[in-house]
Amino acid sequence: MAEIQEFRALRFTDRAGDVATLTCPPYDIISEAQRQDYLAENPHNIIRLELPGRDPQAYDRAGETLRDWLAAGILAVDETPALYLYEEAFSVAGREYRFRGFVCRVKLEPFEKGVILPHEETLSGAKQDRMNLMRATGCNFSQIYSLYSDPAGETRDLLSALSSGAPDSCFTDGDGVTHRLWIAPESEVTRRVCAQFADRKLYIADGHHRYETALQYRDRLRQEGANPGDSDFVMMFLVDLENEGLVVFPTHRIVANLPAFTAGSLPQRLADRFAAAAYETDAALLDALREAYDAHETAFGYCDRVGRWLLTLRDPAVMDARLPGQSAALRGLDVSVLHSLILEDELGIDRENLAGQKNLTYTRDAAEATAAVAAGADCCFLLNPTRVDEIAAVARAGEKMPQKSTYFYPKLITGLVMNKIL
Repeated sequence: MAEIQEFRALRFTDRAGDVATLTCPPYDIISEAQRQDYLAENPHNIIRLELPGRDPQAYDRAGETLRDWLAAGILAVDETPALYLYEEAFSVAGREYRFRGFVCRVKLEPFEKGVILPHEETLSGAKQDRMNLMRATGCNFSQIYSLYSDPAGETRDLLSALSSGAPDSCFTDGDGVTHRLWIAPESEVTRRVCAQFADRKLYIADGHHRYETALQYRDRLRQEGANPGDSDFVMMFLVDLENEGLVVFPTHRIVANLPAFTAGSLPQRLADRFAAAAYETDAALLDALREAYDAHETAFGYCDRVGRWLLTLRDPAVMDARLPGQSAALRGLDVSVLHSLILEDELGIDRENLAGQKNLTYTRDAAEATAAVAAGADCCFLLNPTRVDEIAAVARAGEKMPQKSTYFYPKLITGLVMNKIL
């Protein structure tokens, strides 16, 4: 099954400055304005490597910057292989959470082998961007976020022992998330951690594009007869899916520019499959949506320029006929019901349209979704989050959810630990 190992990470040295000013979120959630802020924060911020720009010369600049920083001792490879234990502590809606896992190298395996499993579709443009960066730098700057099952807590106990002392690094970012890192040099305990994964599968939570790119990068080096370095492995953060600190946010859908759309008509058109309850305010609708989640009902908030409704699926068995070749896990997902019965069947937004985001955009902010409708979008759909066990069940079935089905919060920080491949 999964083959994992300690590694000698590439990390910032003291010459780089305060660690809190060196890191940034993953590249795919950073706006240009935010990128400029990180550039101004510290001349050595990881953004210069992870997201060097959006022009054709950006990748070459990242490669030059990496070489310069290595030569100047701004970055250095650790002398001893280690596991890097990482914790995020944060709050959501007044409740405190924390989860702790570890960063390691994981041997790349094609998805069809069933060792490392995806749960979402990917976009070709994002993969080309990451490929260009890997070709220019020979590095993983951000870790792929993956889950594993450890119901007995065996690995969690070992990780607790390895991180019992003060962290090697600790800071709180601008979003109020506290990041802690412990370095655990290779030892009998770290080897036991690695050995425990011999019969485990890994479920990618975030980083599908980066994983597929790593596979393609390894294969391209082989085809070219180039130095493969450590391209058989990719850097991952691993955490047990039973961890109570895991939080998944929903991703809401905004629909715009449909060729024929009549506000207020959809709830009636869906009446045979969905019960519709109208609400006077967005807050009341969101409260009803949360109640549906707690009751394990399949429901969506729907808003257009006429009103707002909670749409609740009358009979889940309708999905058996709609997706007969798919697993019960995939058929039962809220997002599968929405995409199949409403977006495709009623609004005509097919898979090609979805891939091109022709009529559909995404946000994790419900207020942003409803504001888009007020500003002229046709409608929006507010979703409940996908549960962690549902994500694992779909991955185990060898299937993929629609794009933007999950948003693990908070994102892993980029810049504490990096993986030099070449």
